[in-house]
Amino acid sequence: MNRLILPGIAGLIALMAAGCGSSSNPANPSPQATNVSIVLNSQNLTTTAYNPNPVTIARGGTVMWVNNDTIPHTSTADGGLWNSGNLAAGASFSMTFPNTGSFPYHCTLHPGMVGTVNVQ
Repeated sequence: MNRLILPGIAGLIALMAAGCGSSSNPANPSPQATNVSIVLNSQNLTTTAYNPNPVTIARGGTVMWVNNDTIPHTSTADGGLWNSGNLAAGASFSMTFPNTGSFPYHCTLHPGMVGTVNVQ
């Protein structure tokens, strides 16, 4: 009977050890995603059309723009680094930032809508 129990315990220990190997490393936490809302009636706004603005993230982090307005908008980098294309109401677009810096952007459909992503 001991022979049947021991292999079962050994298997359980092996499973537990395998599970421990897949945990995240607290010394190197993964960058968090940050949501930016394209607010209602944003076509009539400037620096408050995107919320929060500016948005600050860690290098390697992701920003997800969500169109919470009723009409299409874009998130388009001033320097051409990204372009979401037209985002219909309720649509979203994500961009990961591998490098530090300040990245201004705007809506191509409503150029008065402006924002900045600061990556540290």
